[in-house]
Amino acid sequence: ITLAAGKTLGIVGPTGAGKSSVVRLILRQFETQQGRLQWGDHALSDYSLRNLRSAVNWVAQEPFLFSATIASNIALSNPQATREQVMHAAELAAVHDDILRFPQGYDTPVGERGVTLSGGQRQRVAIARALLTDSPLLLLDDALSAVDTDTETRILQHLSELRVQHPERSAIIVSHRLSVVADADQIIVLREGKIIEQGTHATLLAHDGWYASQWRYQQLEASLDAA
Repeated sequence: ITLAAGKTLGIVGPTGAGKSSVVRLILRQFETQQGRLQWGDHALSDYSLRNLRSAVNWVAQEPFLFSATIASNIALSNPQATREQVMHAAELAAVHDDILRFPQGYDTPVGERGVTLSGGQRQRVAIARALLTDSPLLLLDDALSAVDTDTETRILQHLSELRVQHPERSAIIVSHRLSVVADADQIIVLREGKIIEQGTHATLLAHDGWYASQWRYQQLEASLDAA
């Protein structure tokens, strides 16, 4: 698997396909036994763990929030950030309006492990935290699974705008929802730990394999939900 510098890679596949294992390999929680993971011109194994992990902003499906205020949780990645910078990151993550609805706004305590917030709000606070730094690689590990499609669209639009502003930054997006990766520069489809399809959204639809079949199913499902 190769991630070109400044590009976005989407990783999809059915449950149990190996997506979580790939994330663990990217973070080097364990080392590859076969194959190669490459970022730009270098294998991930060429980087020290310290340098690699400091370069990656990882947002998990179930992000960890501390029992502190919303603002403090967002600013965890950049303690020197101003309130304006925290609010801007929250706007990019489409959670700013939600935060303002709380009586204490950004000073609202999130409770133990973020119990005050919904699952989607926790994910978006974690995304805001990641966007508050300028790390060269953003890794979203099914981090939009709990947000609705309208909010998803807003976040993806903001991420697309950031790519234009910072063309040197890379992103890896792991998702069960194909709409999240549709605009990626390259998409790989996993099954049983192996790559069975790869290409752009358009080429994968034309290939008419698992990706195309799942895309049609998810689009039909979304239209029925909207009805």
